[in-house]
Amino acid sequence: MKHLNKFLLASLCILSFSTMQAQDDDNPWALGLGINAVDFFPTGEDAPLGGYFDEFFNTGDHWNILPGVSRISLARNIGAGFYFEAAGSVNQIDKYGDEGWDNLSYYGLDGTFNYSFRNDANAGWFDPVIGAGGGYTWIDENGFGTVDGTVGINFWFTDHFALTVQTIYKHAFDDDFDSHFQHVAGIKFAMGGKDTDGDGIYDKDDECPEVAGLEQFNGCPDSDGDGIEDRQDECPNEAGLAQYNGCPDTDGDGVPDNKDECPTVAGLAEMNGCPDADGDGIKDSDDECPNEAGPKENNGCPWEDQDNDGVLDKDDECPEVAGTAANNGCPEPTVEVIEELNEYSRTILFDLDKATIRSESEETLQAIADIMKEYSNTIFHIEGHTDSTGSESYNEKLSRERAASVREFLVNAGIPENRLTSEGYGESQPIASNNTAKGRQENRRVEISLDKEREMKENATQEQDTTNQGGM
Repeated sequence: MKHLNKFLLASLCILSFSTMQAQDDDNPWALGLGINAVDFFPTGEDAPLGGYFDEFFNTGDHWNILPGVSRISLARNIGAGFYFEAAGSVNQIDKYGDEGWDNLSYYGLDGTFNYSFRNDANAGWFDPVIGAGGGYTWIDENGFGTVDGTVGINFWFTDHFALTVQTIYKHAFDDDFDSHFQHVAGIKFAMGGKDTDGDGIYDKDDECPEVAGLEQFNGCPDSDGDGIEDRQDECPNEAGLAQYNGCPDTDGDGVPDNKDECPTVAGLAEMNGCPDADGDGIKDSDDECPNEAGPKENNGCPWEDQDNDGVLDKDDECPEVAGTAANNGCPEPTVEVIEELNEYSRTILFDLDKATIRSESEETLQAIADIMKEYSNTIFHIEGHTDSTGSESYNEKLSRERAASVREFLVNAGIPENRLTSEGYGESQPIASNNTAKGRQENRRVEISLDKEREMKENATQEQDTTNQGGM
């Protein structure tokens, strides 16, 4: 035991210096003090030793225990539940399995990397630990290296104090030396502070522990330096005024920028900070005529109707030609025009029992197309009719195909497809008696009318598209 006092003195000096450095650097450390017991028996060796874990808790026959503090350790947290622990221990060996020894001195220096299943400082009182490492052991004057494996439990009663129990298996590298178990029981003190964000304020006192901040705000930041901490600053990245909760008022109109829809131009509070140059109650950004007062219904512009047809120019697809509201301000064919179209259409000739248009009718169809082009917003409906000769189904099919042939000719002549519809009515709508040759001839005809229902739907769709585009 002549080296015992020197060993303890040296260990305490090293630990005192390390602890002082740790406190200066604000690093988390743990100091452990305890007693240790060395047991050679349950190591799987030959007699007088036993097999692995034989009589593992036979303290009276096999454990070598030195009364008083015989082990001291220092642990340093690495992160994510891992920490490194360095330990020094002393003991006196007088039991070697089932044999006795003559009070041999025992010294051990060990270092292990450990994992705590508690996995976070101050996160629970029950703290199982496993670890692995290595060390060097002296028995009397003989020294040898070991590979160490350890399991233990820390019982944390406070954030800084724990009881600890631990078992270490030390496997000797050299067969001439003896593997053994070392059991430890003691206390552990956690030292140093945790400062996650590195702002000099410990996490326990830091109201914003993961973001570097200022002491005057209990560790919380003031990113824009306006004297208002970010948590209470509605504009944390722009220096502002306390009266606006940390937001600036760039244009000085009394509306802070975060609520000002026009932050660089002075405006009115009732317009959310935007100006209304003509005073018509519509902010300039929404006013199509910002310097002329006008009603909201006309987007801030005064009413204007160049052709005096009752349709405002903004809604008038033919603003310079008087038309009707139903036709978006464009003119509609009169009764006389429709009659003129039908005078032409009734002269259209087809091949016998076919939908093929005879060549002598092409000039007539071109005249119809020229008239239709004058009414670009009007949808025309082409009707095919027959006399009663033949079956009703055949007549309906033939009339539908003839109406479609006329529509196809007009499309090829330049009339948009969406401005033409066609249908065949067969013999269902005669205009003369089918009992005479003259009457049947009059019933075999093509007529043109206005497709008002289709036109209304078309206009409604266009208005909806315009509304949707305006809202985007």
